[in-house]
Amino acid sequence: MSRPWILGLETSCDETSAAVLEGEEIRGHVILSQDVHEVFGGVVPELAARHHLKSVDRVVDQALHEAGVGMDRLDALAATAGPGLIGALLVGFGWARAAAWALDRPLVAIHHMEAHLFGPVLEDPDAHPPFVALLVSGGHTLILHVERWGRYTLLGETRDDAAGEAFDKVAKLLGLAYPGGPEVARLANRGDADSLRLPRPMLARSQRPGDLDFFDMSFSGLKTAVLNMVRDLDADGTLSERRADVAAAFQEATVDVLVSKTLRAVEATGCRRVLLGGGVSANRRLQEVMRRRLGGDGQVFIASSRLSTDNGAMVARAGLFHLERGEVATPDLEALANLPFPGLVRDPRPA
Repeated sequence: MSRPWILGLETSCDETSAAVLEGEEIRGHVILSQDVHEVFGGVVPELAARHHLKSVDRVVDQALHEAGVGMDRLDALAATAGPGLIGALLVGFGWARAAAWALDRPLVAIHHMEAHLFGPVLEDPDAHPPFVALLVSGGHTLILHVERWGRYTLLGETRDDAAGEAFDKVAKLLGLAYPGGPEVARLANRGDADSLRLPRPMLARSQRPGDLDFFDMSFSGLKTAVLNMVRDLDADGTLSERRADVAAAFQEATVDVLVSKTLRAVEATGCRRVLLGGGVSANRRLQEVMRRRLGGDGQVFIASSRLSTDNGAMVARAGLFHLERGEVATPDLEALANLPFPGLVRDPRPA
């Protein structure tokens, strides 16, 4: 039986990415990042949409060229329909919808965070359910129990800022370039995390299963604590020599919260298989601490950096899953900035 050829298109934020999959095999994959946002210290939605519009044709053409096929070879198209920046989403999803109509091919609408679950399985066939997933990105931080593809139990989430957003804001406080996550991590490698103390918001030994804050997270207060620390060090005239220590202390606090909350989910579910997804999952310190604290009897699945950040391959792989279930978009379906997570259910255990 022939394997379907699927084009995946991702334009939810500031990466324009297209991938061509033959079944589960990546045949062509292009990611074009927008460096125009660096001078603003963050993504400017209007500029992001404009650059997607300028780049989408070239990116798709290059992915098809790498795969050695034309548009007529495709069996289906998949595109991110949300969540994300609505202008950016409209470019990619609108392009894919028009192409699907012109080719008379099915279109699969993909949820951006569900797509991140499929990133690791493109490189490791063992990265399949069941597992506990920690999805950490610039816009979302979620802990899920994934018993099978398509059914996701939400155990915990951030109540305010996402972990990736906190990394970007701290980078800006320290005068680092955007995107801030990799810059903070590089600076932290030169610092002493134990020389400065930062809080671990919503992480207390007194918390018990069933407490409303047992799995949930918060990073707004941690960001504020870093702001106050930077101001105090600046007033003392020691900020320039302690910047690496601030970065290290912040990274350690964030990682401690993320790993501790995830391991609570591991304990509660009895599932010792952990999948890390989203851009922040590329953080080496997060990977190292998760593996060490989970222990040798557990498994941690992490995609390469290329498949951890926003990319078309994960969208195409999620598209394959939904296509096989006959879940295709209707012609009137629109992209949504707050698209609901398909198959997501709340933790049924009493609070």
